[in-house]
Amino acid sequence: MTLETSLIDSALRNWRSNVDRAGKLFGNFSQEQLLQEVAPGKSRLIYLWGHLTAFNNALILLLGFGPRIHPELDLMFVSNPDWTVPTILLGEDLKIIWQETSEILWTGFSRLSVADWLQKHGAVSEEVFLRELHRNRFTVLLSRTAHIAYHLGQAKLWERVQM
Repeated sequence: MTLETSLIDSALRNWRSNVDRAGKLFGNFSQEQLLQEVAPGKSRLIYLWGHLTAFNNALILLLGFGPRIHPELDLMFVSNPDWTVPTILLGEDLKIIWQETSEILWTGFSRLSVADWLQKHGAVSEEVFLRELHRNRFTVLLSRTAHIAYHLGQAKLWERVQM
């Protein structure tokens, strides 16, 4: 195993661990729990899960794995803060979309070579990428893994306070 392959493998294991942990934690909350605020005046757990699901769904297009399967999530969980959109999904619906999106991403990840990971992502132009080689798929994987970990930490803190 080369150094590059080892680094990618480690990042993918970290991604998978965070996705699995978030899916299990949020997926085990009741609908009533999901409607609770993480902290007084802050977003609800359902919003955090929807937010993560929307961002993961956006990764499908960003990394070149195909079209997004649920672009409607942006309106509910990215473009608008919690409580401002009258309709959001139920936890059961998010669970299905979370699993579906995770599978598409994992399948796409497994098809990428080391060279593919170092190619530009879909939100950067060729011109910019030539100046900023760090704007690649691998750095997107790292930043989105950290994003999941951040919101997972918020949900775990809420869970701990409830005990």
